[in-house]
Amino acid sequence: MIRPLAKPALALAGVLALAGCSGSTAATEAAPPAWHNTRLVAVSRVAAAGGVAAVTSLRPDGTLRTAALDLSTGRELWDRPATMAGRLPGMGVPPPAVVTTSPGQAVVAAVAPAAAGGASGARKAALVAVDARTGRQRWTRPVGSTFGPQPCGAYLCMTENTALTSARMVVLDPLTGEVRWRLPGIAEVQWSDSARVVVLRLARHPVLAALDLKTGRPAWRLPVEKALGHGIDLSGGWAFGTAGTNLVGYIAPYTNPKRRTTSTFGVFSVRLADGKVNWLRPSVVRVYPSGNPGVAPIVRPVDRRGQYGGFARLDPVSGRVLGQITADKVPGTGWWLAFPDDLNQLGFLKPSAPGAAFDLATARATPVQGRRGWSFCTTDPKPLPLAHLPAGFYSVAALCEFDLATGRRVPGATPPPTWFTGSHDGWRLWRDERGALHAVHDTQGTTPGMYG
Repeated sequence: MIRPLAKPALALAGVLALAGCSGSTAATEAAPPAWHNTRLVAVSRVAAAGGVAAVTSLRPDGTLRTAALDLSTGRELWDRPATMAGRLPGMGVPPPAVVTTSPGQAVVAAVAPAAAGGASGARKAALVAVDARTGRQRWTRPVGSTFGPQPCGAYLCMTENTALTSARMVVLDPLTGEVRWRLPGIAEVQWSDSARVVVLRLARHPVLAALDLKTGRPAWRLPVEKALGHGIDLSGGWAFGTAGTNLVGYIAPYTNPKRRTTSTFGVFSVRLADGKVNWLRPSVVRVYPSGNPGVAPIVRPVDRRGQYGGFARLDPVSGRVLGQITADKVPGTGWWLAFPDDLNQLGFLKPSAPGAAFDLATARATPVQGRRGWSFCTTDPKPLPLAHLPAGFYSVAALCEFDLATGRRVPGATPPPTWFTGSHDGWRLWRDERGALHAVHDTQGTTPGMYG
């Protein structure tokens, strides 16, 4: 849960750079570069490219801002007004889109309030693209309704007119805003490289489609129902992640309140090269918190009567079960899931009481004394007090470390695990429960986190 109103003390704190331990030269050298920004109240995921991190933040007056920071120092570079136009509450607050345009150069794009009497005319919002370092505006595009921009290779992708039958995805040059090609309907980017983009086309019968990034020519298409079966309803949500040369997808269940029926759901994997299905695990739900589906899918089976089974960790490449515990070992009710840094153990956290823990590889119970796990800081978050926007939006959840033996939080500011944060060029970025931003350079490469 974040605190939407930034206290004056936090505003004065600004950006604090960690220099490591001061007791000795060796200790200082051992501490990885890190920074903290307690001035911002971040409410979205953090996007990064071209040495810049960008996030959507909340101001005390309930308005949104796009904020950019230097990735290596946390120094704030600029901020600009932001808004949402047609975004659905269940999708959360979108992050800005950051696209690298040349080495060390990038463009940040986000939906912003349209300037009064500006080129947007009667539109209430516009897609605004700015230089990532300076915040200097490059171009704008009028927006009626959209879920927000996304990076797709060297371009920007955005579905516009989402509230109308004329909905379409446009692929834009990040430097000029020129439309390269269009795709009818609503689509969301799930993966891209320098040559192709894979989108999930949101429709009554959803489709995964791979398209040439420069021309929009189709490479392959896969009806999601062909993988999981008929009866899919995307209202329950979805998530995708890459596992080598494969794309692993999760479609969540949705229970229709009128019909009292539950949609088809599960996890499946397709080859990025040709869209062929590698494996599937129908009728399993993804558990939270957990790793990205393409890195460490942890699931729980549900039978036809709606009864939950145990827990299993899957190999994202093969779909094999790497470890599981059966339903008879689940310790009653009143617990939250908690996982250690390596996801090899499953913890059941009970607030202010002893919990339980199991080794996923052997399914054996392990002592909870001295054992810690990461779980959501709160299971009862408060909606964001947004001004002039629909109600029901929440900030991206934060993780806290707990002692499984006592059910209480572990004091201190230990960085959350890599499976939650992911990484960008070795930097791991995350927001805490108050919305402060943190970063540490303690890994290598770029990997997806829990939210992509």
